[in-house]
Amino acid sequence: MRDFVKINEVGPRDGLQSQGQTLSLEQRLRMIEVLLQAGIRAVEAGSFVSPRAVPQMAGTGELFARLPMRAEVDYSALIPNLKGYQLARDAGVESVAVVLSATETMNQRNINMSLAQTTEVCAQLMQQARADGVNARAYVAVAFECPFEGPTPPQVVQALTHRMLDAGADTVIIADTIGAANPAAVQRLLQLLAQGCQADRLSCHFHDTRGMALANVLAALQCGVREFDSSIGGLGGCPFSPGATGNLATEDLVLMLDAMGYRTGIEPLALVEAVHQVQLLTGGQLGGHAFRWLERQWHKQQEARNV
Repeated sequence: MRDFVKINEVGPRDGLQSQGQTLSLEQRLRMIEVLLQAGIRAVEAGSFVSPRAVPQMAGTGELFARLPMRAEVDYSALIPNLKGYQLARDAGVESVAVVLSATETMNQRNINMSLAQTTEVCAQLMQQARADGVNARAYVAVAFECPFEGPTPPQVVQALTHRMLDAGADTVIIADTIGAANPAAVQRLLQLLAQGCQADRLSCHFHDTRGMALANVLAALQCGVREFDSSIGGLGGCPFSPGATGNLATEDLVLMLDAMGYRTGIEPLALVEAVHQVQLLTGGQLGGHAFRWLERQWHKQQEARNV
């Protein structure tokens, strides 16, 4: 049996939060429905943050109440603090994620808390989620480089990863927030992390800022990681981190994995229509490196069906 790789689609949260426009609740629901139709089964649907800070995520509680419920779909939400967690729990969210930046300055700029304070808050949230039977995920952001402090010491990422796992995190996501990683750095860091935890407890979130996201995925695959974040059409980036443009495009990731013989449960050509629909919703030009090629194959498929 071919290895299965889980694709966690972050477009409805990480993708939309950095957009200049704010989609309506109906538009956000439509986006998620389009992604489900394409075969995606893990979706970061929104975040329970202050609508003043991130207006694109306003109404996430109502969004979850209206999501098409399917047993095979894993919906998750980002939470910033205990209040956000309580809102998510009250909304029936079964999978939550926290973000812990690996540098002092990034935490101060992002949430006005020190690294030590943020670590403690995230640990408490992981413990609470575990006690409540909620799936808990923790992001270690700027794991390779910080826009304010430069390269992040791997030992810091290692310590934070172990802290989150010890606190009850089911998965820790190693996040290349500004797209500064390279395959050699990915291998070094993941090999270091493997000294204290299994690869199946790790996931990776790569940005394509410097065009190396897929190469970094390959390096992570070689280290045993089998879960990755991606965003349809490459939509989004972190609005709180200078230079964090360009999420890894879901269609690029799925196409590469499919060509390499991995299973994702997602048909690459099915993502073409998803990109088209999300473009209409967001009003922007989307698509990863392979999208134009995929689009040509999709047109050929449509023409063959119409013959």
